[in-house]
Amino acid sequence: MIEGGAATNVDWATARTLAYGAGRPLPFQTVPLADALGQTLAEPVHALQSIPHYASSAMDGWAVNGEPPWTLVSRPEPEDHPRGRATPHSDSGEVSLAPGEATFILTGGVVPQNAVGILRTEHGAVRGGTLNRNGSARPDEPSPGEHVRPAGEEAEEGSLAIPAGVVLNPAQIALAAVCGHDTLAVLRAPRVSLLMTGDEVIEHGLPHAGQVRDTFGPQLPGFVAMLGGHVDVSGRAKDDLDDVVAAISAEPTDEFSLARASGDVLITTGGTGSSMADHIRRALMEVGAEMIIDGIAMRPGHPTLLARLPDGRFLVGLPGNPLAAMMAMITVAGPLLAGLRGSSLDEPSPVVTADAFEPLPGRSRLVPYRMESGQAVPSTHQRSGMLRGLAAADGVMVVPAEGCGAGDAVQALSLPWSPPAGPRT
Repeated sequence: MIEGGAATNVDWATARTLAYGAGRPLPFQTVPLADALGQTLAEPVHALQSIPHYASSAMDGWAVNGEPPWTLVSRPEPEDHPRGRATPHSDSGEVSLAPGEATFILTGGVVPQNAVGILRTEHGAVRGGTLNRNGSARPDEPSPGEHVRPAGEEAEEGSLAIPAGVVLNPAQIALAAVCGHDTLAVLRAPRVSLLMTGDEVIEHGLPHAGQVRDTFGPQLPGFVAMLGGHVDVSGRAKDDLDDVVAAISAEPTDEFSLARASGDVLITTGGTGSSMADHIRRALMEVGAEMIIDGIAMRPGHPTLLARLPDGRFLVGLPGNPLAAMMAMITVAGPLLAGLRGSSLDEPSPVVTADAFEPLPGRSRLVPYRMESGQAVPSTHQRSGMLRGLAAADGVMVVPAEGCGAGDAVQALSLPWSPPAGPRT
């Protein structure tokens, strides 16, 4: 229940750890290789056959056996592969060279049995069906195994190629294909629903006095995607307790389409404060939610919530002010989605602050900054309702409650759309 076990007014680092720990990895799904890029591998990838699976030539030239001169012999190859290329049905055991014999081969071609090595094209001379070394060749060329890529050189059949838990990159996708896989088991991207609140919010045009423009609808789906989730559906609820209760409990109503949504995480915007006009906390109590985080000792973003609903979904309650909400996204939503994806938690990196900060007893400051001349320069326009400072930022400094001096190192997080935090080289 909401009254028991909640971490109230927790410090910033603890909030991230709690959110990450709450998100147990979701069941995996099987996807084609083309759809696996950027996803977290759920099961290790093993080589289904040796890589390469046959001994092949690393050069254009001649496969030879014994000492020169070599008698050139032809190789039986299908008409559509007349130049020594490997075919689906070819096998190095089908062709064998006797001592003193040689056969032409192209790069990647199947090396015949008994071949000592490959004599490169530019190091051989053919006359009357006989092959000899030319003046460019070494006296012992080719040495045993020279210019031959042995079977299993990169990986033996059954060996581990990619461990579970990695976020798949293009090279790993290619390696999985070489290993013989057509599909991969990956952790499912968390499914997210969005619930916007606020009767004063308009979605289009210029607001009048007492109205504000919607800053969440245009960017939250993309923000969630950057954090590894997928938004299934979004909706809006009135500033009314009954309407909010119906929305977060997914009970069918005529007014609210989000009621038909399922998923793993519900992100709400606004209404997380303690006034009579804020309904998220009271709605959580009404539905019997388990509160995990009830406020974070940070500015901006103090009234951030994390709860587990009775049906197992998580609810992330974002403050209504846009900068505060985005700080809550990187503090709680990002770690929660990383936990659900089975990904690692991004760790802060130190940056040197260009400015001093006075103490703010009991709270960390989250300060957008830009890197200039190797130092983190705090952005302007960084009140909780402002966005200009964050829009031009490289990252977010976490200034401790005791403050810091100019030239001190403080922890910082990168923004999902910016380069990693820390000094630039």
